[in-house]
Amino acid sequence: MLKTTAGGVAGLSLAGCLETAGSIVGDEVVEPVRIGVLAPDPDSNPTGQSIVSGAAIARAQLNDNGGIDGRDVELVLGDTNGSPLEARRQYQRLILDEKVDATIGIATTEVLMALMDDIAEQAVPHLTVGSATSGASQLVNDQYEKYKYHFRAGPINDVNLAETQIDFLDDMGGEIGWDSVAILVEDYDWTERLWRVYQNRLGDVNVDVAMQRRYPPATDDFSDIYDEVERSGADAAIVSAAHTGTQAVMDWGPAERPFAFGGIHVPMQLSSYYEKVNGACRYAAGYAFATPTAETTDKTQPFVQEYQNRNGGDAPVYTGYIAFDAIKLFADAAERAGTFDSDDLVGALESTSFTGTTGTIEFHDADHEHAHDVIYGEDNVHPLYFQWRENDDGEGVQRTIWPDTYSTTDYVEPDWF
Repeated sequence: MLKTTAGGVAGLSLAGCLETAGSIVGDEVVEPVRIGVLAPDPDSNPTGQSIVSGAAIARAQLNDNGGIDGRDVELVLGDTNGSPLEARRQYQRLILDEKVDATIGIATTEVLMALMDDIAEQAVPHLTVGSATSGASQLVNDQYEKYKYHFRAGPINDVNLAETQIDFLDDMGGEIGWDSVAILVEDYDWTERLWRVYQNRLGDVNVDVAMQRRYPPATDDFSDIYDEVERSGADAAIVSAAHTGTQAVMDWGPAERPFAFGGIHVPMQLSSYYEKVNGACRYAAGYAFATPTAETTDKTQPFVQEYQNRNGGDAPVYTGYIAFDAIKLFADAAERAGTFDSDDLVGALESTSFTGTTGTIEFHDADHEHAHDVIYGEDNVHPLYFQWRENDDGEGVQRTIWPDTYSTTDYVEPDWF
């Protein structure tokens, strides 16, 4: 069950709700394992919706197979509203009133960093699903005993996100005709470390950097910025955008700007995005952990199909895959530990090697600068790049173009070039 108590989302229900007070083991009734799910506005926000639905699918699959160590799994929702203050209130409710055994979720830097001291104080394992800030793992590294209860199931952290962009440009830039690029980064907290990595590493990439701009959060017209990109002679605009992403697309495709467009673009990960922007993202390249057609692992497509069955054909955004994996790997760790004692669970999570929908999930150890973050790499979790294309039926599809392991097609230039 995903329970919605005081402060939760009224009216939200999910298939397969738990109706019993617990599981029967032998002649004894035992309480369910309770996992708190912290998600922003899950009735309307795709990121929050995917967290909730991904967790619910994992919960249903676990309970269909005996739960965790013979105990049913119950999910309890805390709607953060994307607010640090509300997130803290919901977290305290889940821990103190709902008595959850662990928490997952949190989609943004601001909310996660506001919760780190609460997680430390309550000493209950938390698996982050969404926020990329390496500030959390830095705390684990600096003060391990205090902050060791935090793990990031995904995405890869902000430093690794920037490294993925650089790896893509280094490997594919020349091949697809992006000999020079313009780096455009929205000026939000989540991009601070990305920007630092770009400054330190872009000089080593096999493409020229024609311009770099960290633009204001309030940007709602990219005309002047794109005029500058054109004057620079850049072959492509490489973006890091979440809040401003849609306007960036709308001022590129429909205007038929003479440069390609790609990068970390959170809204473009939505499987329904092509329809939402009336095809404006056609030929744009984006970053994701998986797409509806990707076969990242043998678990990816079965999860996508189950998600679509439950959500009217819509595919998950990245947080859906990660939430599903977080619940499953927590169950794996709990069964290996043979207990729900927090310190024992920390030890079990630290030794995790779990194949999820996004790759093989393992965590950096306490001595690593990114302590308890999911490891980025070809043998672990490695994002892919896709390109929005239009099929014969006029529908937008995400075709994987990188890395070669997952590639299903070659990159295609916009037809107005």
